[in-house]
Amino acid sequence: MSLLVIIAYKGESTMHLLSFLLFVFVTSFTPGPNNIMAMLFANKYGLKKTIKFCFGVGAGFFVIMLLCSYFNVLLENSIPKIEFIMTILGAIYMLYLAIKIISSSNKSKDDNDDRNNSFIAGMLLQFINPKGILYGITAISTFILPYHSSNFSLLFFSLFLAFVGFMSTFCWSMFGSVFQTFLSKYRSQFNVVMALLLVYSAISILVH
Repeated sequence: MSLLVIIAYKGESTMHLLSFLLFVFVTSFTPGPNNIMAMLFANKYGLKKTIKFCFGVGAGFFVIMLLCSYFNVLLENSIPKIEFIMTILGAIYMLYLAIKIISSSNKSKDDNDDRNNSFIAGMLLQFINPKGILYGITAISTFILPYHSSNFSLLFFSLFLAFVGFMSTFCWSMFGSVFQTFLSKYRSQFNVVMALLLVYSAISILVH
């Protein structure tokens, strides 16, 4: 009987881990403000200049994950209100980014400075990115806190989620850099597609 309990427990733990990893990687690597902006910056400024933005995303993500970890219980009753506010603000910001991207479609590479392609910009983006915040609340409340609550565990999982966030933006920026020559020929069309992806992200967040 005890052997069956142990086997069932291990099976449940494995399913929990697989579900957690699937949720983390699918959510992180799908289109969102971080990935789309990283791809645009790498296509426009090159991979080397975009790494600082990716590091900023990772750092901001780490802070957000820590906040979600330590304040999850405290904010339990307020989460619906916070989600609503962040969803509205985030959707508006993504639509603003989409308009800005389309309006810059005909500008050359040197016409715009790269102030938005910076560590600080990448970090601050996380605090108004509803996808990242809702992702953190869901991942931590569903997959982490029910099983792990020590300070070390919360720190470890926050670092892990931040690392995955960094890797997702880095992979998208690599794509933008690798195809830089090709995409530069169709920069206007490329920017329109990226803007439409942002609009789609904003609508999907509002709908869900």
